[in-house]
Amino acid sequence: MMIAPATTIATLWGVWLFGWLITARATAKSVVEQPGSSRLAHSLFMLIGALLLFFRPSGLGGLMHPPLSKAWISWAGAALVAIGLGFAGWARFHLGRLWSGRVTLKEDHAIIRSGPYGIVRHPIYTGLMMALVGTTLAQSTVAALAGLVLIVIGLLIKIRQEERLLTDHFGAGYEAYRADVRALIPYVW
Repeated sequence: MMIAPATTIATLWGVWLFGWLITARATAKSVVEQPGSSRLAHSLFMLIGALLLFFRPSGLGGLMHPPLSKAWISWAGAALVAIGLGFAGWARFHLGRLWSGRVTLKEDHAIIRSGPYGIVRHPIYTGLMMALVGTTLAQSTVAALAGLVLIVIGLLIKIRQEERLLTDHFGAGYEAYRADVRALIPYVW
């Protein structure tokens, strides 16, 4: 019995989510946290996008691609999910106690420039976006594509909020990091 790409993708996301929730408990105390209204600005996009991407609403048809390539596209999507979640996990592990699901500054916050943070400034988001693209490819539905777009909009809003907070806090040090390392795609953007 062969495992389906959808099962592989669901398992990868499940393992990632379980690990994320477990490690979220071991973070440093937040000293600055974004207000709820700012959090709402990105969270709504991400929530609605996740519902569309992961819960497959009926009535929104599939995207067009040749039937023979369906398996290949689904497995390519599963590979992107594995690579993306692996990259995000590496970044989360590397960030350690400074990680937060919210836009915050932690006690003894520092600019991390090593590991995946030497490749892109927001490697967790890079990895998540790669995994989301993979999930969208595997599903090949209008709902999944709409969900991906909404989640990316939410993440871009959140990145802008984080960049503002880090620039305000670290000043020239963070500006130098921004000049040296791209935000999401190495050497590009």
